[in-house]
Amino acid sequence: MASLALDAYAVTPPDGAVVKPELSVQQAEQTTSALSTAMLGAATAGTRIVSVGDHGAVLLSDDDGAHFRQAKRVPTSSSLTSVTFVNEKTGWAVGQWGVILRTDDGGDTWKLQRVDLANDRPLFSVYFKAASEGWAVGLWSLMLHTTNGGASWEAITLLPPPGSQKADINLNCVFADEKGELFVSAERGLVLKSEDDGKSWSYSNTGYAGSFWTGAALKDGTILVAGLRGSIYRSSDDGVTWHNVSSGLRSSVTGMFQRASGTVVGIALEGVSLVSNDNGKTFEGVQRSDRIPLTAVTESNDQKLLLFSDSGPVKQR
Repeated sequence: MASLALDAYAVTPPDGAVVKPELSVQQAEQTTSALSTAMLGAATAGTRIVSVGDHGAVLLSDDDGAHFRQAKRVPTSSSLTSVTFVNEKTGWAVGQWGVILRTDDGGDTWKLQRVDLANDRPLFSVYFKAASEGWAVGLWSLMLHTTNGGASWEAITLLPPPGSQKADINLNCVFADEKGELFVSAERGLVLKSEDDGKSWSYSNTGYAGSFWTGAALKDGTILVAGLRGSIYRSSDDGVTWHNVSSGLRSSVTGMFQRASGTVVGIALEGVSLVSNDNGKTFEGVQRSDRIPLTAVTESNDQKLLLFSDSGPVKQR
């Protein structure tokens, strides 16, 4: 759960009524243990590497991942799940309690743009098409949209998926293809798609019954989604039809990323890495001997692959 502070302990006054404590947002603690905290998202800000994770930890590297340091100021100790940048300075991070943060100095300091202490509906993913417009998605079909750089966010009401009475699926990863079409990987084998800048959304059923935790749009137009038990599904027609791609491994996929070289890399729990050199038609997998859960992936400016885990940045072998 998100780490928040209680303004006061619950007490029982003379009249017998229980006064409940109030939650308040607390700044992330500066601590050396942040370097070994679970990292849940990673991105590049120019030549800088930025990763985010539990307890509001934000780690920065200016030497292509050789060393990391903690950000100077993060105004929340809630777990952060996703981070994205539109340039070397401006970026956003999201997390539990619907937290949305913005930075304008490459991740050194962050400002709180949104939090909802009345409802613990975490945000799982954030994507910005430009410095002004972006989307964040999360628990129980929570989708937020901004057109002013996050100064304000509007909740988007989604239609229920086919066969459902209400929209209540978890939206796990939002991303866009080269044409600007938006996709969201979700539960129940569903993928959401918008062809009109998020004004309307449709559901695509891949034929899988489980959850997709991640997704990526490749340079050639291929769409990949992946998740539980090593499931990977591929579409070559903008998400109209989907085909199962077997890697031979059953570890749940937590991240999918296309490198500058065109190689597609997937990461998974139990130390599994997946590689495709044919735009996701086939994948080959390898498992680390330490089986450390891999949770985020990105690529440095010098095209070094950077992996993150439930115990921080992963040292390269």
